[in-house]
Amino acid sequence: MKIGNVELENNVVLAPMAGVCNPSFRVLAKEMGAGLVTAEMVATRALQHGNAKTRSMLKILPEEKPVSMQILGCDVESMQIAAELIADTEAQIIDINMGCPANKVHKAGSGAALARDPENAGRIIEAVVKAAGNKPVTVKFRKGWDDDHINAVEIAKIAEQAGAKSVAVHGRTAKQMYTGHADWDIIKAVKQAVKINVVGNGDITTPQKAVEMLQHTGADGVMIGRGALGNPWIFKQVAHYIATGEILPSPTAEERIRVALRHADLLVDEKGEYTGTREMRKHIAWYTKGLFESNKFRDEINLIETSDGLKDALNRYLEFLLTREGAEVTV
Repeated sequence: MKIGNVELENNVVLAPMAGVCNPSFRVLAKEMGAGLVTAEMVATRALQHGNAKTRSMLKILPEEKPVSMQILGCDVESMQIAAELIADTEAQIIDINMGCPANKVHKAGSGAALARDPENAGRIIEAVVKAAGNKPVTVKFRKGWDDDHINAVEIAKIAEQAGAKSVAVHGRTAKQMYTGHADWDIIKAVKQAVKINVVGNGDITTPQKAVEMLQHTGADGVMIGRGALGNPWIFKQVAHYIATGEILPSPTAEERIRVALRHADLLVDEKGEYTGTREMRKHIAWYTKGLFESNKFRDEINLIETSDGLKDALNRYLEFLLTREGAEVTV
């Protein structure tokens, strides 16, 4: 798949997830076969005012490229300034967040709320495209605000007219959040309405689901979010299945623990001992979900405050698993 002037190795994309898609996770996703990784959303007003923590979110590692940097805002000025700043970074693509359903985001007029105002959305996309230089701009949005306000096709057409090179459509409304099932019919409708690339998002948890969505919708690519939590192997599995029709084996318990250990090293190197250790706890919970006595292990992990402590616990848990019959079985 090609987005503007950016050629991807495949059409399997890591979705932007706040608190997850930092450089450490993006590197793992890229190593595991993602054709494109997307950074967690960056608040444009904080970026505009020079917030140090927000500026640090623009960091990109060479081994994770190509990278799409997602910006979040609701006014032309801050979005344009953010695009100008990102145009000078190592990001290959700039993505506009019009889909985040979190209360604190949409109450400020950003995320999914921005898609409720098509005129303003169009002005913002056009301004970002102009400010982005030679970097292609993409837009991510949802089916609509609620079942009475479905406007994904309208937003896709506006994005195309404003110069966006690709759109990603989550088949749920903002009011649904992440409950219920994603509506793939709306992704199909968007694909039929525009000529630019359309990437489908929602309920992609297996290679079979990915291919089913692509066949149902005619979408150009597939975006995976929650299905990758604790399971970065899914990118390789999906890309391989799309290319060959062959299902790769699931990772063993040992593979899960080994990658969790590498993830811990990457995250602590990136964020430091205190923050890295605490953020890694949730990832370990995802990596070990479904493994033998993982509930007890997660209770232990949540009390550990050092990276060495986390790694020692992971190694001990692995030794325990390897002595148990059936411990290799995962979900």
